[in-house]
Amino acid sequence: MMIVFTQVIGALYGMLAVLFGAFGAHALKKIFSEEQLKSFETGVKYQMYHAIVLLVVGFNFDFSSGIERYVVYCFSIGTLLFSFSIYGLCLSAAKNKKIKILGPITPLGGLFLVIGWGLLLFSFLD
Repeated sequence: MMIVFTQVIGALYGMLAVLFGAFGAHALKKIFSEEQLKSFETGVKYQMYHAIVLLVVGFNFDFSSGIERYVVYCFSIGTLLFSFSIYGLCLSAAKNKKIKILGPITPLGGLFLVIGWGLLLFSFLD
């Protein structure tokens, strides 16, 4: 069950990263400032990186240990919080209605990603 979850989330995040990347490169290019476009692209890059990692993990872990599940949870939640809060901040700022509550969510997502990488490292050393 965990293997399928990991692979589905990885594939979903990968697909959405391609769609959001194309959307940013074409449609949003006209309404975003250069800084907003760079921020949006950062969200897309991190989303794609972690989509790939989730797929690799999904094909290589057997999820016999709790730490392997926590890696997936951290990457899944971290990507959602990090990348999607950036998307929301950029889109709302472009409409001059910046949703300020999203600001603190981005570093929280980043923290989940860092913890996920730390747990992944620990799983290799264990």
